[in-house]
Amino acid sequence: MAANEPHPDPPPRRSAGPLQIARAVFWGFFGVRKQRGLEQDVTTIKPQHIVIAGVIGAALFVLLLILIVRLIVANA
Repeated sequence: MAANEPHPDPPPRRSAGPLQIARAVFWGFFGVRKQRGLEQDVTTIKPQHIVIAGVIGAALFVLLLILIVRLIVANA
């Protein structure tokens, strides 16, 4: 490429869907992630989406644990 030629514009950033964000957060909680999936997530998911999905995922996990404990205690 010659020095006086303009640089091509980078491709537009694709926006991730809710399922892709939820999958990324789940694998983050689980602690296992493939490099290829991580690279794709970095290019499509915004950090604020990860934070929001992480807080929702953590809240659902805690509520699930509370429900399980209440069911066990009620049946004991």
